[in-house]
Amino acid sequence: MSEYWLISAPGDKTCQQTWDTLNNVTGKQNNLSENYKFQIPDLKVGTLDQLVGLSDDLGKLDSYVDQVTHKVASYLGEVLEDQRDKLHENLMANNYDLATYLMKFQWDFAKYPIKQSLRNIADIISKQVGQIETDLKTKSTAYNNLKSSLQNMEKKQTGSLLTRNLADLVKKEHFILDSEYLTTLLVVVLKSSINDWNQNYEKLTDMIVPRSSQMITSDADYALFTVTLFKKVTAEFKHHARERKFIVREFTYNEELVTAGKNEITKLVTDKKKQFGPLVRWLKVNFSECFCAWIHVKALRVFVESVLRYGLPVNFQAMLLHPNKKNTKKLRDVLQQLYGHLDSSAQTGTQGSHDSVDIPGLGFGQSDYYPYVYYKINIDMVDTKV
Repeated sequence: MSEYWLISAPGDKTCQQTWDTLNNVTGKQNNLSENYKFQIPDLKVGTLDQLVGLSDDLGKLDSYVDQVTHKVASYLGEVLEDQRDKLHENLMANNYDLATYLMKFQWDFAKYPIKQSLRNIADIISKQVGQIETDLKTKSTAYNNLKSSLQNMEKKQTGSLLTRNLADLVKKEHFILDSEYLTTLLVVVLKSSINDWNQNYEKLTDMIVPRSSQMITSDADYALFTVTLFKKVTAEFKHHARERKFIVREFTYNEELVTAGKNEITKLVTDKKKQFGPLVRWLKVNFSECFCAWIHVKALRVFVESVLRYGLPVNFQAMLLHPNKKNTKKLRDVLQQLYGHLDSSAQTGTQGSHDSVDIPGLGFGQSDYYPYVYYKINIDMVDTKV
C-alpha cells in the first residue's frame, strides 16, 4: 500500500509518551499500522497572523510540488519507452527508495536553513521546484521534437507505397536522367490491378515509350512501377492514370538527396542516443529534488497546523503511519478514540461521516478534517493521476 498518514498530536507530559501511546494501540497491540517518528526540527514560529496566512499558501505549494513531481516521474517513464518497467527502480529520493526516505525522513538543513523564517523556506522550495518545471518544459520540448522528427522519418521509410519515402527503394538505373524530352514516373498500382496496368499503361496517352514499365517492388496492397514517356504528356498521363486509380507519386531522382535522407536518419538516431543518457540522469536527479521538497512541504504543513491547533509553546509529536490496508477504518476509529477530545467539532463518528469544516485561513476546508493534524501522502508516482 503506497498510502501513508502523516499526523501530529500534542505532547502529553512528554512527546515520547504521545508516541508510545499511539504506537501501543495502533502498532503493537492491533497491527493496524506500522509507525515511524517523523522528525521536524525547531522551526521559527513567527506570529499567529503569519502562520494563518502561510497555512493556505502551504496547501497550494503542496499541490504544486506534488504535481511537478508527478510530471517529472511521468516524463521519465515516457523517455524510458520500452524500458518503462524499470521506472520504479529509477524513482529514488536522496538515493533511497521513496518509502525508506519517507520513513527515515531527516530535514535537509543545508537546502532549507531553519534560521530562515517559515515563509522564506516555503519560497526557497517554490523557486527550486519552479525552476525544475521550467527546465523540464525546455528539455522535454527539445527531446520530443527530436523523437518526433525521427518517428516521421522512420514512418516515411515504412508504411504503404502510397505514402512512404521511395528514395531507398529506387536505383539510378530505374530512371531516364538528363534527357531533354523524356522523363520517368513512378506509379503505385493496386495488386489486383497489375494486369490492367500491364495491358493498358501504354494506351493512357500518346508518346509513352513501349515496354518501358518495370515493377520495382510491392507491399501487402500495392506494387510500384516505373513508366517512361515524353515530358510534354506528363500532365495528361497523370489525369488518365488517376481515372483508372493508378497513383503517380511525385518523385524526382536526386542522388545527393537520397544520400542526405539516409544520413539524416542516422544523425537523428545518433542524436537521440546521445541525449537519452544525460536526460534520464537529469530526470532522476530532479525527481529526487522534487520528491524531497514535497516531503519538506508536508513537514512545514504539519508544523504550522500543529502550532495553530495546539498552541504555544511548541509541543507536539509528528508521526508517520503506514496503515494496514484491511484495517484503515478501524485505525481511523482508534485515532478518533485517542484524539477525539482535542476538538469536539471534528468528526465524532467514523470515517464515513465527513463534514467539511471551513475555517478561513486555517486550511481546514477539506473533507479530511480530523481532531488531530492529518495529511495523506501517496508515494505511488507511477499510477496515481494528479
